[in-house]
Amino acid sequence: MKKKDKLLTIGQFAAMHGINKKTLMWYDEIGLFKPAVINTENGYRCYNYHQSPVLETILLLRELDVSINEIQDFMKNRSASALKSLLEEKIAGLDMQITHLQAIRTTLCTHHQNMDTLLSIDLSKISIVEKEERCLVTVDVDRNTSFEQEVELITAETEKYRLGRLHEASYGSMISVADLQNGSFDNYSRLFIEIPFLPYQAGLHIMPKGKYLRAFHKGAWSGIPEKYQEILDYAKRHGLALHGFSYEMGINENVIDRIEDYIVQIEIPVTG
Repeated sequence: MKKKDKLLTIGQFAAMHGINKKTLMWYDEIGLFKPAVINTENGYRCYNYHQSPVLETILLLRELDVSINEIQDFMKNRSASALKSLLEEKIAGLDMQITHLQAIRTTLCTHHQNMDTLLSIDLSKISIVEKEERCLVTVDVDRNTSFEQEVELITAETEKYRLGRLHEASYGSMISVADLQNGSFDNYSRLFIEIPFLPYQAGLHIMPKGKYLRAFHKGAWSGIPEKYQEILDYAKRHGLALHGFSYEMGINENVIDRIEDYIVQIEIPVTG
């Protein structure tokens, strides 16, 4: 007798596939996967090796969260084209889950980096850092844009890019260096959203690669103009040319209760 024709008990067959024999009993009861033979003397279910690929396909589909009803429909009309179509659908869904998990990991890494920064930074220090190019989604705002309108704008953009939750991206404000140099420290022109793994496409704002002047402000937003004046003075003393935009982002919002403890990270492209 060929090996594939040899019969296995339900316990042996279940162990071979790493499942509980009660699962096989249930699959038999609902007509999804039946044994090769049933012993007429004792009613025991028996299986053969030839059935293994079929069971593994069912187990794979279950692992991909395919419903029992969907699997039953597939098994009734099993074919290469039907399996190809079903797997394509599940692969697409799996790719979306992977992208989501990668985004969550990137967000967690950002939070971890922010916490590490909080534990080690000198808030009074201004430094120069190297940054890689980033693609940002931006929305235009001005002095007349209310907080409620800003929330609506951000929400609309996150929906457009199919973000499941707000924490899957980083957010901040932008003000042009030209306005800073003119003393218009409150003339914010854009809000930005940094979405992990967002490929470049027309309309995105490019945060350029290169050197950035980095500073921190702690406390109410009313004190930020003073910090900007300090930054401008620092750049002048050190012969640095600021250009483009200043990018502001809160780095400790998830660990504070008072606005007095709020810390804003300020980064501005610089040459010189």
